[in-house]
Amino acid sequence: MTSRRNFIALSVAAAAATLMPVTNAAASKSLKFPSNIVYTKKDPGVWNKKVGSHLPQVEVKGDQVVVQTLHPMTEKHYIVRHTLVDKDGNVVGAKTFSNTDKKAISKFKLPADSKGKTFYATSFCNKHDFWVNKVKL
Repeated sequence: MTSRRNFIALSVAAAAATLMPVTNAAASKSLKFPSNIVYTKKDPGVWNKKVGSHLPQVEVKGDQVVVQTLHPMTEKHYIVRHTLVDKDGNVVGAKTFSNTDKKAISKFKLPADSKGKTFYATSFCNKHDFWVNKVKL
């Protein structure tokens, strides 16, 4: 279990590092993650048939954001973790799931000045890797 926790921690750290702001304004408009390392709706890589069940969905409810991955949770195949990261790479919230959880749903309190800002919701599947959804609130 310790090695899995270390792997998850390293995955989140690596993802946060890739989300750091780009100083070139033109490059920041075309933010692209490394192919077949981080998956998005536009770039699902080898998992192109998995977008609907692996891309984290984001809904804002007042001062909270709800992150949900529409993925079955079974003993051998499940969502391991959600994170919400701001554009500067700061983790706003994180939730780790167990294979016995019924659904992969997380709720995070938003910082007071979040309106109009960009955030990244992440979802990590134990079989289909790390998914990111960019959201402007």
